[in-house]
Amino acid sequence: MQSLKIADRLFPLVLSGEKTHTIRWREARIRPGLMRYACDGDQQKTVVVLVTRCTDVPLSQAAALVGKQDIWPDTIMLSGMREHYPDIELDDIVQVVEHLTPQRTAVEAGVSG
Repeated sequence: MQSLKIADRLFPLVLSGEKTHTIRWREARIRPGLMRYACDGDQQKTVVVLVTRCTDVPLSQAAALVGKQDIWPDTIMLSGMREHYPDIELDDIVQVVEHLTPQRTAVEAGVSG
């Protein structure tokens, strides 16, 4: 199963269903289907989600793609992404990975955890 590590502070947001996407730059390519998130600080904490769409866009367009343009203007987006990718620029192509909540994944794909 494909997998990605996720920052400790973001893992609970995936579990609750509040976070249903991730933005990646120069990492392993993700494709639609099941994916396991592993908490970066505790690899024993994992959750399975169903990836529904993967889109390559410039970082400057990623917030609008997931409906967050009002809360993630370019300066905020760039600052947040540079926490993980110090060399990223707004014109760099990122992969936006959208997925169902863990709860919907359990219903739709018959899997959990």
